[in-house]
Amino acid sequence: MTRKQRRLMMIGGAGVVLIVAVGLVLNAMRDSIVFFSTPKMVAEQHIAAGKRFRLGGVVEPGSLQRGEQLRVSFKVTDGNATLPVAYKGILPDLFREGQGVIAEGALDSAGVFEADTVLAKHDENYMPKEVADALKKDGHWKDDYGKTAPGQSPAGATTAGQTSANAAEGRR
Repeated sequence: MTRKQRRLMMIGGAGVVLIVAVGLVLNAMRDSIVFFSTPKMVAEQHIAAGKRFRLGGVVEPGSLQRGEQLRVSFKVTDGNATLPVAYKGILPDLFREGQGVIAEGALDSAGVFEADTVLAKHDENYMPKEVADALKKDGHWKDDYGKTAPGQSPAGATTAGQTSANAAEGRR
């Protein structure tokens, strides 16, 4: 074997070992990666009662009912299907009707999702309080922050005539 052939064999062998190692790691992580299922996916997959999974969607407006001893029930929807959820415990501060939610638990025999953990999802328009206060002080604050009308630029974006120094000053 020439030196060039040995080098190619070493590189090829290292590549095969690397591919096998990555395959083993991905196979091991397959069961530990947790995604969430929407109500439509739950209906389509016919998930068996007692099998744990994560349910994600939006709390259907008008469906929240509070009971005794921290018991709550609500419906989670994805716009196509709805699934009733029962939970006993303290709900997160951001939890409310019309808001995104992820619940962990299992279906019972009646088709109700019995959650043991409820996580509220915040919207993507989060802004630290200090930044919001500064924008209010400078007169750049809009109540519907993050929602722009056609033809308007988003709040906080620089326009063609605005320098980066002015933009930085507006964000303080």
